[in-house]
Amino acid sequence: MKIYYDTDGLKPIKKAVVTIGTFDGVHIGHQEIFRMVQSAAEESGGETVVITFHPHPRLVIHPDSKDLKFINTQEKKIEFVRQAGIDYLIVIPFTKEFANTPSGEFVRNVLVEKIKTKKLIIGYDHQFGKDRYGSIGELKGLGKIHSFEVVELPVQTIDGVAVSSTKIRNALNAGNVRLANKLLGYEYSITGKVVRGNRIGQTIGFPTANIEIEDEYKLISANGVYACRVEYEGRIYKGMGNIGHRPTIDHGDLTIEVNIFDFNHDIYGEIITIFFVDRIRDEKKFENLAALRKQLRKDRVVAVDILDQLLSQ
Repeated sequence: MKIYYDTDGLKPIKKAVVTIGTFDGVHIGHQEIFRMVQSAAEESGGETVVITFHPHPRLVIHPDSKDLKFINTQEKKIEFVRQAGIDYLIVIPFTKEFANTPSGEFVRNVLVEKIKTKKLIIGYDHQFGKDRYGSIGELKGLGKIHSFEVVELPVQTIDGVAVSSTKIRNALNAGNVRLANKLLGYEYSITGKVVRGNRIGQTIGFPTANIEIEDEYKLISANGVYACRVEYEGRIYKGMGNIGHRPTIDHGDLTIEVNIFDFNHDIYGEIITIFFVDRIRDEKKFENLAALRKQLRKDRVVAVDILDQLLSQ
């Protein structure tokens, strides 16, 4: 996949089949759009193009908002697009000036003159241009003027639930990773560097890897104890994680930590990815470390059962 961070250096793209969006989460609806783009390109002998924006438009339009969190980091989103087999990813710098671009001007300058779009495939709720006034109807009208076809993908549903990034964010904020994973089509995850903690878990038989993440806008699921899978150096391990403030121990800052089952390696400074499979319980304060250890033993049994059921499916 070729990645461009502006449209000035673009080389000619053959019969470009294009989609546009922020693609937060790259959920099953987005994945279906990518499949449609690929299928259309195969039929026409063209090449596939994904256009996205960085930073996320909401960070530019609402810079003072305190609740701006996103399902995936920019790096993770790019990797998902790569895995989808897209030929070209164009990451347009989103600025205040760009936000004021009228929809017709964006279509003419970018889609027509720079990319020479032959077909545009977008989601059912797509809006674009200044103040998001550009609608599917306007796009189809502009497509007729500039000789490109516009295809709208209808809403995708899972168990009767319409798939959207907003619904996924809401599910994660509630700790419902099982629902979030269904809507995503893969397991929600957090990647970070293992840092030193207070090592109290070691003293009660449940050593944890505490991770630190760099992206301040990464959405962290609700506090609680989770059944997890952990990737380290290409291998997957079972585990149980905790997101929260460890009220029994220190009432400190928010921590993300995981007890990796059947694992005995020094991984301080290493990068791991924690995949959250299901939420086991709320985080709570126990009377003492002995009571915490007793509960963690029960949590491990539940986590193993959840993970074993996953493998048997």
